[in-house]
Amino acid sequence: IVAGVSVGIFTARRPESPVSHFATIFALIGYSMPVFWTGLLIIILFASKLSLLPIAGMHDVTFKGNWFQSWLDIAEHLILPAFTLGFLYMAQYSRLSRASMLEVLQSDYVRTARAKGLGERVVVYKHALRNAVIPVVTVAGLQFGSLISGALLVETVFNWPGLGRLAFDSVLRRDMPVLLGILLISASLVVAANLLTDLVYRLIDPRIRVGGKSS
Repeated sequence: IVAGVSVGIFTARRPESPVSHFATIFALIGYSMPVFWTGLLIIILFASKLSLLPIAGMHDVTFKGNWFQSWLDIAEHLILPAFTLGFLYMAQYSRLSRASMLEVLQSDYVRTARAKGLGERVVVYKHALRNAVIPVVTVAGLQFGSLISGALLVETVFNWPGLGRLAFDSVLRRDMPVLLGILLISASLVVAANLLTDLVYRLIDPRIRVGGKSS
């Protein structure tokens, strides 16, 4: 979310620059590519060609060390799957925040702030940013549940023993207790995400009050 919003704001401030056009095309490509295809390309680039990160698995089977080194090994294996899963959403948030920021920058209160002599940085980050990220917060809250479906493909590509693969295997084996437990956890996470979204609404927009009251 942070990376996507940052790219979107940067491209909205300079909509006709070459960097903005490149970032827009890159975001469009990332939004259009299937997540499993993105994972395969990342494996080829970072693991096979550059040999920077491990290809698959949760940890090295030959690893021997203390608990801290074990956590570092797991974190190293998590980089590529997490980046693959987040790349699609980063592209979506980049395009959404760019369109929202361009619309907000054309608002009357933004023109008034500029007419009063405020700097461009103050106008963008203090006055326009809060209203521009409201659609991003809405979409992020709604898309939280889709992370599990997307995680299934990513976990399959990277051979990561995660919640998505466990749910899929439970369906194939008709293991109802495990499947119900996963559904309960997933539903709880979605409810928590929606609650967090409502709290973020109140932080970024002071006009919104809990209980339907507005100032």
